[in-house]
Amino acid sequence: MQSGRYIAIYSRKSRFTGQGESVENQVRLCREYIAAHFADVPPDRVAVYEDEGFSGGDLQRPAFRRMMDAAVAGRLCAVVVYRLDRISRNIGDFSALIETLARLGIAFVSIREQFDTSTPMGRAMMYIASVFSQLERETIAERIRDNMRQLAKTGRWLGGVTPTGYASESVKSLTLDGRTKRACRLRLIPAQAQTVKTIYELFLQTRSLAAVEDALAQQGALTKNSRPYGRFAIRAILQNPVYLIADRAAYDYFSSQGAEIFCGEAAFDGQHGMLAYNRTEQKKGRSTVYLPVRDWILSVGQHPGIIPGGQWVQVQQILEGNRARHRSYREPPLCEDSK
Repeated sequence: MQSGRYIAIYSRKSRFTGQGESVENQVRLCREYIAAHFADVPPDRVAVYEDEGFSGGDLQRPAFRRMMDAAVAGRLCAVVVYRLDRISRNIGDFSALIETLARLGIAFVSIREQFDTSTPMGRAMMYIASVFSQLERETIAERIRDNMRQLAKTGRWLGGVTPTGYASESVKSLTLDGRTKRACRLRLIPAQAQTVKTIYELFLQTRSLAAVEDALAQQGALTKNSRPYGRFAIRAILQNPVYLIADRAAYDYFSSQGAEIFCGEAAFDGQHGMLAYNRTEQKKGRSTVYLPVRDWILSVGQHPGIIPGGQWVQVQQILEGNRARHRSYREPPLCEDSK
């Protein structure tokens, strides 16, 4: 081992639990491996990086990023993990990591699979194993989407935070496969629905979230929690398809965007609202990410819509235009030499 460099142990577990492959057990096994195979490395030259409560879907984890910063700074000679998927379940991320470590002259060892990137066979077998890890991840993701598709076919409200303008109510019990389940739907609250209409009208007039916020403050409008409307709450209402009246304009828009629509064109009756599944992606340590419309799974709901399709689509176009301008404002100016 080069002077001044040390071995990094990386451990990760998706949930905070002491059962199974806890981060403590992973670290213990890695230390035992290092003691047996890196006899010349003293214990004080081993650093531990732990991410507990983080998914392996991507590399956006605090301890992992600190470890990679140390690698780039030239402080590591090897990275040891208990199992490959503790690093990542994504083949692209994993391959890029191995290439980065190889370029930096840092060995990578996975104890469970007995892979060592210091040998060509070890590198080849590691890539193969990571392919199967990603296959498993994608299979699970597809099963989740299949479940969403089945839910979309029912057009039912599934619960959660009820959007402004509606209340959730039980309407009947459904018997599915011999089991009885309670069905819910959204019931319109006229006063709140009028506030939603006002928000859309103000935004179409001003094309500005800040202007809508100011106008609502002047009117004394309050949220369901009796708080003044902020830009985040206003944007959430403007982006939510639950308010969209399922009419021809709505059908044409979602069809053109490539979204999955689990009802026929005839269901777009110009009265009921829309329900959208798979709209967001939520990951530990990251803010909610809104997925593109092509990834949505849509159905016409049982609740009345509030905003006509053409108006809702126009609002989405303005929001996207505002985002594009904001991104362009933040881009640094070109240097003379790069023009």
